Amino acid sequence: MSACTPTRHDDPHRKEHSHEPHSPPSPRPRGPRLTGADVSASIAVFLIALPLSLGIALATGAPLQAGLVAAAVGGVVVGRLGGAPLQVSGPAAGLTVVTAELIQRYGWRTTCAITVLAGLAQLGLGLLRVARTALAVSPAIVHGMLAGIGVTIAVAQLHIVLGGTPHSSVLLNLRDLPAQLARVQTAALSVSALTLCLLLAWPRLPGRAGRLLRVVPAPLVAVTGATTSAALLGFGLPKVDLPSWSSHALAGLPEGPTLGLIAAVLTITLVCSVQSLLGAVAVDKMVAARPALSGRVRRADLDRELLGQGAANVVSGTLGGLPVAGVAVRSTANVNAGAVSRNSTMLHGVLVVIAALLMVPILELIPLASLAALVMAVGIQMVSLHHIRTVTRHREVLVYAVTTVGVVFLGVLEGVALGIGMAVAVALHRLTRTRITHHEKEGVHHVHVRGQLTFLAVPRLSRTLHLVPQGVHAVVELDGSFMDHAAYESLQDWQSTQTAHGGTVELVGRRTGVRIGEPTGPAGLHPDGGTTAPDSSGCRCHPWTPWRNHQCAIPESGGPAQRSNAETTTARAPEDTEHTEPSGLTTKLGALGALGTPGATVDASAPPSSPRAPDATTPTANQLARGISAFQRNTAPLVRSELARLAREGQQPSQLFLTCADSRLVTSMITSSGPGDLFVVRNVGNLVPPPGEESGDDSVAAAIEYAVDVLRVRSITVCGHSGCGAMQALLAADQDTAQTPLRRWLRYGGPSVARMADGSRPAARLAGRAAADTVEQLCLTNVIQQLEHLRAHDSVSRALRAGELELHGMYFHVGEAQAYLLSEVHEGEVFDHVGVADLTA
Repeated sequence: MSACTPTRHDDPHRKEHSHEPHSPPSPRPRGPRLTGADVSASIAVFLIALPLSLGIALATGAPLQAGLVAAAVGGVVVGRLGGAPLQVSGPAAGLTVVTAELIQRYGWRTTCAITVLAGLAQLGLGLLRVARTALAVSPAIVHGMLAGIGVTIAVAQLHIVLGGTPHSSVLLNLRDLPAQLARVQTAALSVSALTLCLLLAWPRLPGRAGRLLRVVPAPLVAVTGATTSAALLGFGLPKVDLPSWSSHALAGLPEGPTLGLIAAVLTITLVCSVQSLLGAVAVDKMVAARPALSGRVRRADLDRELLGQGAANVVSGTLGGLPVAGVAVRSTANVNAGAVSRNSTMLHGVLVVIAALLMVPILELIPLASLAALVMAVGIQMVSLHHIRTVTRHREVLVYAVTTVGVVFLGVLEGVALGIGMAVAVALHRLTRTRITHHEKEGVHHVHVRGQLTFLAVPRLSRTLHLVPQGVHAVVELDGSFMDHAAYESLQDWQSTQTAHGGTVELVGRRTGVRIGEPTGPAGLHPDGGTTAPDSSGCRCHPWTPWRNHQCAIPESGGPAQRSNAETTTARAPEDTEHTEPSGLTTKLGALGALGTPGATVDASAPPSSPRAPDATTPTANQLARGISAFQRNTAPLVRSELARLAREGQQPSQLFLTCADSRLVTSMITSSGPGDLFVVRNVGNLVPPPGEESGDDSVAAAIEYAVDVLRVRSITVCGHSGCGAMQALLAADQDTAQTPLRRWLRYGGPSVARMADGSRPAARLAGRAAADTVEQLCLTNVIQQLEHLRAHDSVSRALRAGELELHGMYFHVGEAQAYLLSEVHEGEVFDHVGVADLTA
């Protein structure tokens, strides 16, 4: 939602339309309106689907009409009932091997019955709403399954390309391949080679003419060119044979062993469901990458998609069609062609029906060798190098390879089962692979545990811990998120023994970046298998702390006043921090006569301590050094490659984020951003001085000009927050107070105070409630006022007029960890709740 200042209406009788913060937005009105984009997209998808459907039917050994039936049913039924509006369904190459095996074993009519039963199983799974469970399957298994199917398809179709007939087994096809090469048919090979050349070259046509020609899909060009060449050269090749629809075979009663039929139904259900659901997720990502579509197309409803696929398989099997699933090639073409609704998918199905009834004489001119080459290319593309690189990077190449080999030589169901077993074995191996090292440095013994501490690692942990002499200082660094009871007992017993002999033990959790135990205390482990500080009331760190360098314990060096201040700060409860300001700002605001803040840690009237440069022995220097050391050890290896890329390419942020200097606002955490994403300007009170002020401050204006004119950011966000000390100072400031630098700076917040006091304006509020108090009211009003100051800057106004920039207002409630965005949907100035339901893929 845009967060610029909303338009206000003066009609007092207008009703406000709002929804609960966690409820989804009200659905858009539905209508059968057919747009030009949907029509053009449906034609593009139809031209791709027609030859592919015939080719897949040929590869399975099914009647060729079965491919057209599946394409029509997939378009019309799934297009109307499915949950992914832009996903196109039909006969999928991923089902070729399974269907061919079923036809060989049970015959065509029983295969249709198996398709119907698989559709009923999908309907049951959709009603149980377990669609997202299918996404729990490792991507390495899915990619391995598709790669295995692709290899099987390519090897089988190679025989037809060479002018022969394929066998039902990959091993038999590989065994007979040398003999087939010896008796290759020149005509079939020529037509197939021409098909492949056109298929590969057409998308790469250069120049403006190439861009215009590429509107015609490459599969259609390849098959049309090969068919025309074969006819002109007079090749006597086997061609498509579409018998009369009156003799088309429909589904019959299933015949065969019960266990075999059940296994077949489960296989069809598994492959169809996983492929369709993963395809729906992929289509969501493609739509999200197209800003013109993301606001008009809803995200996929996976349970509804499963219901739509089940209904399509029931209809397709009953009418004598192939199994139906979401197809990546057609779905990609649909999105790239600019489709905006499910009408494109449905219209493509209608076009397939028309072609199947009226274009039979033209379809029967297509050589089977051309269709075989087309399907062979699809099979080769299913072995994706991108997928191989991805699984290799994630150390799952073994799962991928086992699944692929299993599918090729044993079958789809067996290969997937092998892949799942290998994935479980790899996960167990990673769980038990714990590395424990020990070294001594400057008299301190360091024990580093990398991995999860389970009972399997206890013997190694015990041996390593006993390498540490008694009575020395030891540091144990736990780099893992799990510790079972056996490991906890072992570590606790050793720690108790070590401290009993005069030694000290310091436990450091590298994963959370916190110091877990005091070096002088025996405690440090929590009985639940986690770790905690000796005094839980004095440490507020938790294992879920998102930032790594947060420090809990401050060494016992320094004066009593320093220790007292540190203890007060670390003991502050999270729920109290909303009304507590950082000590430096509290001191300054106290001089301005600000309202007393509960829990303040610094007395403004206390005399300042004598200035002293921090050295390596001061608590501040130690804390800084520890934080830097933790960054170099933990975070730097993870971000080094990304920072190196940014160093080479320069910064290209998409947003200017202007917020308060309050230490509780972690901008990267709130916005889930990383290096190079945000250009951040922070100041006291998130103020934007208007341009042209005498003796004004140019630092913010310079940052705005640089961000808009040089960095070309697309949006600017002004973010306020709850319990802002600057807003408290504005409310409580005495006009007779001396004009200190802080006082002079806060004058830019004066218009916000005046705006809030203006009774003619509607009060800014949060969605569902008014401001909790005057301070929060001013915080909200200040965001809106600073947006007006922002629009007055020349660079911003130019970019807004050109449509190159958006302005957003944001309010962050510290105590609730909740963000609100200024909305232009509501009447008045309302900050809308942002929840998980608002996220898009």
